[in-house]
Amino acid sequence: MRLELHCHSTCSDGSWTPVEIASAAADFEVELFCLTDHDTLDGCEQTQALLPNARVLRGLELSCKHQRRTVHLLIWGVPAHAEAFEARLAELREVRRLRIHAICARLAELGVRLDADAILANCHGTPGRPDVAKALVAAGVCTSFREAFDRFLKDGGPAHVVVDSLSLADGLALGRSVGARMALAHPHSLGNFALVEEIYREHRALGLEGIEAYSGVVSPTRAEPWLRLARKYELVATAGSDFHGDLTPNIARPGVIVPEPIAEGVQAWFEGLPSVEAAA
Repeated sequence: MRLELHCHSTCSDGSWTPVEIASAAADFEVELFCLTDHDTLDGCEQTQALLPNARVLRGLELSCKHQRRTVHLLIWGVPAHAEAFEARLAELREVRRLRIHAICARLAELGVRLDADAILANCHGTPGRPDVAKALVAAGVCTSFREAFDRFLKDGGPAHVVVDSLSLADGLALGRSVGARMALAHPHSLGNFALVEEIYREHRALGLEGIEAYSGVVSPTRAEPWLRLARKYELVATAGSDFHGDLTPNIARPGVIVPEPIAEGVQAWFEGLPSVEAAA
């Protein structure tokens, strides 16, 4: 079965629009789809019409903190008109707007002057590093998004600014407040199996019931440690490409092929969640 439960559009830090991503997912015959932009549900409704043969959910990727490290929480099945939930997201997006000013201040210290207000005015979704990368290219400082990230904006780069995020426990509480399903995104990116296992020991009872075993270009062999962890802690193994459009050239398109037992587990876990179609 073909799933896509983790991808990003121009509503946050991707380079493709929600419509472009949904169209590509439809071409790949994805059967279960969720757009998961950072800290926003904007764009989810745009995808449903392009995927008439798929179940489409509302969801997002939430940046959280655990032991002073950033971890990412995938949240699926947010109902329409969840006012308190969306108000909290709006507060988090404001933090991201302030981050753009902080990044521009770092760049100024490096001799590169950009107008943070102009960047935010031209931003069509949740502000993020790609918006700064676009400005760096437009100013002639860099020749490509990739160069902008490699020189300035990558994690640990000279102009990188960490987002001030919710704790993982608070992020899980936010998801629980709307009855959503949640999983740790791309656990391999933490580079520490013991840390991931500790996260699940501490947070499984708080609603962290899924784990993104198949993420991006993770091969079935690389997925096996996360599948073992899923069995040990009775987690649901999920799948998503983490597609960001042109910013992830190693990921050709949205959509991940998973074994039928994995797909069946996800479908059973998602049973009863509101779809975009039902919520509209």
